[in-house]
Amino acid sequence: MVAERLAAQWRAGWNLEKRFKARLAKVERSSGRVWLCQPQTFMNASGESVQAVSAFYQVPPANILVVVDDADLPLGEIRLRPKGGTGGHHGLESVEQHLGSQDYARQRIGIGRRDPAAREITDHVLGCFGKDEAGLLEKVLLRSCEQIECWLAAGIQPAMNRFNGTVEI
Repeated sequence: MVAERLAAQWRAGWNLEKRFKARLAKVERSSGRVWLCQPQTFMNASGESVQAVSAFYQVPPANILVVVDDADLPLGEIRLRPKGGTGGHHGLESVEQHLGSQDYARQRIGIGRRDPAAREITDHVLGCFGKDEAGLLEKVLLRSCEQIECWLAAGIQPAMNRFNGTVEI
């Protein structure tokens, strides 16, 4: 959703790139060329696409930002970090494995859990947000995009300082 929103804001068109197993949108920003990448693999294999695009366009891990949902954060929480572990997120595990590095930024967007005790959350992650969540979701997407814009323009620290935290309705 975040990548779709950014592409729309930046008027960037998507192209399916089979060699990368991804959809890509290219845009020229004041900070330079930006590639939006939506892997078309299963989430736990998304590192294949990230690594292929990174290698082809010679993008070092330090210039990569991976946006992921995080069921361990409540809906409305956004957390940007410059690097770090995977926190058990299989998509991040794949990216780390394929890049051979933890030194890429990651933006975690909380989606919460319907049942805090449940470890199996596939239906929740692949499901739709409820009507009662629509207002908060809209604000989360807006703030997530603003944080990415800040990261591109000013760097990781200002983006973390200004936008990390809980989005209020």
